[in-house]
Amino acid sequence: MEFQEVVRRRRMVRAFTDRPVPDESLRRIMRNALRGPSAGFSQGQVFLVLRGAEVTRFHEIVRLWAVDTVRTAPVVVVAFAVKNAYLDRYAEPDKGWTDRSEDHWPVPFWYVDTGMAVLLVLQTAVDEGLGAVYFGIGKEDFDALRAEFGVPADHEPIGAVAIGYSAEEELSPTASPRRRPRRPFEQAVRFGRWA
Repeated sequence: MEFQEVVRRRRMVRAFTDRPVPDESLRRIMRNALRGPSAGFSQGQVFLVLRGAEVTRFHEIVRLWAVDTVRTAPVVVVAFAVKNAYLDRYAEPDKGWTDRSEDHWPVPFWYVDTGMAVLLVLQTAVDEGLGAVYFGIGKEDFDALRAEFGVPADHEPIGAVAIGYSAEEELSPTASPRRRPRRPFEQAVRFGRWA
């Protein structure tokens, strides 16, 4: 699929068939996620890929911030940001900071970079002919999620992506893009000066 077609077709799919996701497709999705930008090549994005009974356990632990039909997806990928990877990397001699202070970071790039990696998951799913939806995980579920799946304490889940074959022919009637228009280009993009 051409890149522009992937961008145009990418949307949040909220209902899935029970058809399994091929392992080769899943591995390609995850390899692409690891190609996302990473400040200083800190590589502080980590993913937990769940299938089968693992997905069921995930849904037993995590309160879903999406419609119930998302539970039908055969794959859930949990994205984690690892702040310590960034603090450690930028305390190395080639970066010039002598400490691990968060004060050096006006924007927490561990979240930004992980978000960009998640977008690569969503786009690659489209390129593989799959549907996907990103959804949040409540902070109150972080510890139980880590405990259930053996995730280190310094790995912060920024959300999850459900992946599978779409059971939706088109956008659902309640989907936000049906209820509100896309903002005009001129309102969202400025060249050279704001006004």
